[in-house]
Amino acid sequence: MLNANGLEVRKIVTESQKAFILKCLSFENGLFILLAEGADRIGSLAVSITASNKSTTATVIPSKHHSVFINTISEKVSSMINGICIVSFYSTNQLNLNDMKAIMGEIMNIVEDIHIGDDRKAEAGHRR
Repeated sequence: MLNANGLEVRKIVTESQKAFILKCLSFENGLFILLAEGADRIGSLAVSITASNKSTTATVIPSKHHSVFINTISEKVSSMINGICIVSFYSTNQLNLNDMKAIMGEIMNIVEDIHIGDDRKAEAGHRR
């Protein structure tokens, strides 16, 4: 549930019984996503910005196992919101494909709820 400060917190338990904390902090021009397995920690870090349908991504803190996954999350969210996305990911073990799908699905749900829902509310306000 999104609180008044723009923070959404969810717990994800994957089919392989890995537990993740997912925190999304929403801003007018972007989103900060913190994803951590088992503990509330900062991990590898990727930043993407989209402007005029062109994304640029930088890896700030590289990941041993999940660089492509982290960059994909950052780029996809950045493109969806047409803004900045910062992703921090901490994991104790390497993820399998089903874990990645579950995480990506939950993140997409949050982004749609927060940013796309905001766009719909703004459009409804303009029609009044």
